[in-house]
Amino acid sequence: MRRYIRALALCTVFAVFSGLYVYSKLFYSDVSPGPKRVFVPPRVPGARRGAADRAGPQNTHWYNRYIMRQRGQMEAAGASLQSRPEPPMHLAVVACGERLEETLTMIKSAVLFSIKRLYLHIFAEDQLHASFMEALESWPDFIRSRFNYTVYSISFPSENAAEWKKLFKPCASQRLFLPLILKDVDSIVYVDSDILFLQPVDQLWGFLSQFNSSQLAAMAPEHEEPRIAWYNRFARHPFYGRTGINSGVMLMNMTRMRSTFFKNDMTSVGLRWEELLMPLLQKYKLNITWGDQDLLNIIFHYNPESLLEFPCQWNYRPDHCIYGSNCASAEEDGIYILHGNRGVYHDYKQPAFRAVYEAIKKYAFGTDPTTFLLDPLEDELLGTTHTYCGKSHSLFTKRLTRSLANINRRTPRG
Repeated sequence: MRRYIRALALCTVFAVFSGLYVYSKLFYSDVSPGPKRVFVPPRVPGARRGAADRAGPQNTHWYNRYIMRQRGQMEAAGASLQSRPEPPMHLAVVACGERLEETLTMIKSAVLFSIKRLYLHIFAEDQLHASFMEALESWPDFIRSRFNYTVYSISFPSENAAEWKKLFKPCASQRLFLPLILKDVDSIVYVDSDILFLQPVDQLWGFLSQFNSSQLAAMAPEHEEPRIAWYNRFARHPFYGRTGINSGVMLMNMTRMRSTFFKNDMTSVGLRWEELLMPLLQKYKLNITWGDQDLLNIIFHYNPESLLEFPCQWNYRPDHCIYGSNCASAEEDGIYILHGNRGVYHDYKQPAFRAVYEAIKKYAFGTDPTTFLLDPLEDELLGTTHTYCGKSHSLFTKRLTRSLANINRRTPRG
């Protein structure tokens, strides 16, 4: 009997102390302060980790602009909780290696023409972070008021990071992981760094409203003419449609991407996005040429109902004119988005593409866009008519002319 009484007493003491422990945890969790938003100064290129915190930024002017802007945005957010402002359009880009200037020119074209506010998600190698922030903070206030941004480090699953980073071009496969990194973002436009917007991002963003209940992404075909297309002639893996898709411009409903079970040729059951990527790479890595774009082709080959295909004028590349014009939608309405793949902005193989890039890069915010962007560009394009793409030079300015007319209505003089 004594043995049972002792056991009962021990259980009672244990229960009392357990109750006190739980109560103390609940009490302190109620009174402890929440997490604070802390700005961490960007690391100076070449510096040791932590050196930026001790030495501070090299250019205090843009650093102070960034701090004041962050404070202003937080105060504005608090003041506008009741008014619920219209959510921004989200635009993502990945920049590694020598892509800083090219990426900034892409961002410039997006901000210049867009109507609604933008939120930029810039994924870049750590040594580029300070340069991005300094450049963006140097833009005039009437331009900076049109967008917010965050600069992120490149991030891959730790167990396979090296393999993902070297796939195709440095960091290109980062786009595959956006739904898993930006968990609080519903939808996003992803573009390569060699993209130039010739009309507002708003028009591309509008495709989201055209998605049916099963569609979760939109891309343009890789080719329009099967006789010169790559995938149907050379691919050693499944691909979407007749000629495949190009992932340089990709609109994503990431909420749907995170919740969908994708059909595949590896299991009899559907796999979620995060479960699908690595097995696909392991199965096809010896058969893919274009890296993450090939993986997307494989995914949408087995899930064609999940993709909305938009016309080639939304992703116009040298392939559409190098052998003669083969993009009917651009011939009718002009080029909406220019994609300078294969480095054509930086060599003289396709001077028409280079001319558009240089015109946007050199344009100074606040100056008359017709005089200082359109007129010089048209003069340059007239000197490219010895190439097939140059012969179609009117397509490069047809839509741009309308976009610049809208800028004239919004740009302050002086």
